[in-house]
Amino acid sequence: MRDTLRRRLWAVLEECDEVARPRDSTHGILEPGAGLARFSLERLAPAPDLEPWIARHWIVRWELPPGEEFVQAILPHPCVNLVSEPGLIAVHGIPLARSHHRLSGSALAVGTKFRPGAFAAFTGRPASELNGRSAGLGEVFGEPGTRLDFELAARAGDPAAHIEAVEAFLLERLPPPDPRYELVRAVAEDMLRSPVRTTVAKLAERHGITPRTLQRAFRDYVGVGPKWVLKHYRVHEAAERIAAGADDLAALAFELGYSDQSHFTREFTAQVGRPPLAYARACAAAAGRALADTIPGR
Repeated sequence: MRDTLRRRLWAVLEECDEVARPRDSTHGILEPGAGLARFSLERLAPAPDLEPWIARHWIVRWELPPGEEFVQAILPHPCVNLVSEPGLIAVHGIPLARSHHRLSGSALAVGTKFRPGAFAAFTGRPASELNGRSAGLGEVFGEPGTRLDFELAARAGDPAAHIEAVEAFLLERLPPPDPRYELVRAVAEDMLRSPVRTTVAKLAERHGITPRTLQRAFRDYVGVGPKWVLKHYRVHEAAERIAAGADDLAALAFELGYSDQSHFTREFTAQVGRPPLAYARACAAAAGRALADTIPGR
């Protein structure tokens, strides 16, 4: 099993939720230069039979000096995660705002990231029940979930054993064919391929449905509407490009399809917590880059 997991390391397929993005993408990780200096992130592809529902497994490890803490901010993804971390094993629904994760000491967290809409396909329950909160495995899966919780606790500190147990649990509960989930999955992948200048109406037309049908499917399976997902993916892309060194913010706003610079600044600030220029300076400082005093399109 361990050799299999090593072979799957970073084997995140083109068809998964990172469509058309590099395997080392840091989408959603704010100020990645600062964070990745303090923790490591590994991604593993799921077992082939789970690929329709699981985007990937991930492992975060950190080792900080005594007395030092680090807080990593994460933008919300429209995905549910099953996570084992120090002191907590839980299913985490979609955060409705950026979340903050405090790291100290030496430890690791192991997670399984479901594709958008996939967790509802597994449970048959509206995904919105988990929006903005976490739930124990027993609450979500009943007695089998409680048994899985004990099993994962016993395997704490062993990512390979954790992933093996989670995959065995999920493989025993594969959802039946579900056309509505397949629709959600296809549209979500479409969004990731082209988050720029895409609208709910255009997506619905491309997939041969009405916008209302698409909205209902996303509400039932993903837990948020398609417009919410598009808006957040676009800010993910903006933050990723700024962290990578984009410094002409006016050109970036235009390229990403914002109606004007103020619209870009408002939407970015609402999600990231600081304006684009301030975020660019923070990323440049973390990466050790010099940034000009004046950036076009601040």
